[in-house]
Amino acid sequence: MARWTFAGGMAAVAAESAFSALALVAESAVWIERWEEFRLVSMALLPGLWVAFSLSYARSGGEGGPLRRVWPGVVALIVVPLALAILARQELLDSVRDVSWGTQRIFQFGWVGMALHLSLLGGAVWVLRNLERTYRGAVGTMRWRIKFMLLGVGLYFLVRIYTSSQVLLYRATDTTLAAVDAAALLAASLLMLRAFLRAGHFETVVYPSQTALQGSITFLLVGAYLLIVGVLAKVVTFLGGDAAFAPKAFLILIALVGLAVALQSDRFRLQLRQFVSRHFQRPMHDYRAVWQKFTEGTASRVEEGELCRALVTLTAEHFQLLSVSVWLLDEKKESLVLKASSSHLAGSRSPFESRRMDAGALLARFPGPADPVDFEESPEPWAEALRQANPTSFERSGHRVCIPVGGRGELLGVMVLGDRVAGVPFSLQDYDLLRCIGDQAAACLLNVQLAERLRRSTQLAAFQSMAAFFVHDLKNAASTLSIMLQNLPVHFDDPEFRKDALRGIGSTVTHINRLVGRLGSLRHELKIEPAPADLNEVVENVVGGIERSPRFAITKELGALPRFAFDREQIHKVVTNLVLNATEAVAVEGSVRVSTSLENGWAVLTVADNGCGMSADFMANSLFRPFQTTKKSGLGIGMFQSKMIVEAHGGRLAVSSQPGQGAVFKVQLRATPAA
Repeated sequence: MARWTFAGGMAAVAAESAFSALALVAESAVWIERWEEFRLVSMALLPGLWVAFSLSYARSGGEGGPLRRVWPGVVALIVVPLALAILARQELLDSVRDVSWGTQRIFQFGWVGMALHLSLLGGAVWVLRNLERTYRGAVGTMRWRIKFMLLGVGLYFLVRIYTSSQVLLYRATDTTLAAVDAAALLAASLLMLRAFLRAGHFETVVYPSQTALQGSITFLLVGAYLLIVGVLAKVVTFLGGDAAFAPKAFLILIALVGLAVALQSDRFRLQLRQFVSRHFQRPMHDYRAVWQKFTEGTASRVEEGELCRALVTLTAEHFQLLSVSVWLLDEKKESLVLKASSSHLAGSRSPFESRRMDAGALLARFPGPADPVDFEESPEPWAEALRQANPTSFERSGHRVCIPVGGRGELLGVMVLGDRVAGVPFSLQDYDLLRCIGDQAAACLLNVQLAERLRRSTQLAAFQSMAAFFVHDLKNAASTLSIMLQNLPVHFDDPEFRKDALRGIGSTVTHINRLVGRLGSLRHELKIEPAPADLNEVVENVVGGIERSPRFAITKELGALPRFAFDREQIHKVVTNLVLNATEAVAVEGSVRVSTSLENGWAVLTVADNGCGMSADFMANSLFRPFQTTKKSGLGIGMFQSKMIVEAHGGRLAVSSQPGQGAVFKVQLRATPAA
């Protein structure tokens, strides 16, 4: 595609040049108009062919790949101007006349001729935009190979923008513009020849950016040129005309092109950076090294005191300071506490930590993050407070500086700098770096404070969880004893009741003593100690202590189960919690059914009641979450604890319920028979 469009474009340019020459040397008015019409017909082919070339040259995506997206526009740019030039040939020219004071010949165009020049102007802009994208997308050797081809084509169409814009301004052209076009074609041909000698072929691949419209310098260049020329043309017409206007417009174009080429040149940009670095002020600080040093020195500090001492050390070393102090607001935000100073850096606690400074004036002056400020000669109260709290040790030590340390829109503290070696004053670059140091200090302080709050919150949550587990177990034990006490006056004379009551009291006391004994060996994770045991025996033990009550009846349906390994104490908690929950859910004359069975190698414990039931939303979002309960005196930990215990055994705890229809809890444990 690139070869064919380049050959077609050059053929159209050659034909246009030939017809232009014939029109200039012809003597007959008829032949002059005919050759000029043929030139315009040849010119009608230029926009489409060269746009197609600019899209396909040095582009990736296969043969004609970039053309696939815009081919309707390219075809229209070829067909429409050519059809106008052929079908409305009588509207190409209005008149042809010779100028008496020279050999120039002026051609006055009709509306079709003007339309052809307008299409050439638009096509030239499109070509330059595509060439710019290709040049920007090429790097290294590829840019070196295609540079002269792009320069040649770009030069030619820049000149055609100039000549077409002149035609559009005056609706006419003369031999001077034809000579300019010819000179541009000659120069462009030499540049293209240089490109062929350098590259030798069209097999070059470039990956231009697909977002070039926003940053395209072509539109900026052409827009600026057309605007300037249009405004100047109106001014010149208003003032009575200027014979040298066309050369001046050409000089404007050359200046804009020169500026654009210079800005696109890698060498020019490099030389510009070197010139600025050589002849203007160099940076006083190696910001990357300073930032890396401060980051490494503060990132690992997880305590407030450590961080403040690190900030003091790093700041004093970099700025050659003998006095650096860090003052932070206390929790009440009433005073500033001295946290670190260059005079006391060793040890975790020093005598200066008891020193305080009133924060009211500073909070009024620095309500949030702010730039560093020299407070040496300020008469304001906050400056006087800083001077008194941070005295200098040397007569010639320079001015003291305050760096506000703020984050989240509020002041956290201040850093006070003084006693600089040789009394060197702080420069503007120093103040910029100090502002960055203040921001870094604020970010580190916020991280340390957040980590400390998170640590305290975690400790409190762990304590609450521990307390909730043990209080819940004690609550279940107390519930068992309470039921026994309620039944004691009624069934005291029954020997079986006294026997069950004594057994229940003994079991409860043993359980309480075991809980107290485990307080010292509490683990963050639930510890399971499985041993061969009988699940039915655990159920009998739990139900036996609470089955006698006039308010509800407990039915047992215990199936045959093998002895298998589980933590008897932990499963006892689960059974107790499920049965007690069921008894609390039923009303008067309610019923609770506890059953066991063996299903496909799983021991299944089912606790069902006909009580108040639960909603689907409560079961999905609250039932097995800690501290979620609907009981007035509940802790919301029982079902969460039960689920943890069952899952720690590798089992499952499921529930089904509807409001007003009771609930069914099913515990499944892997029942591998014990050896």
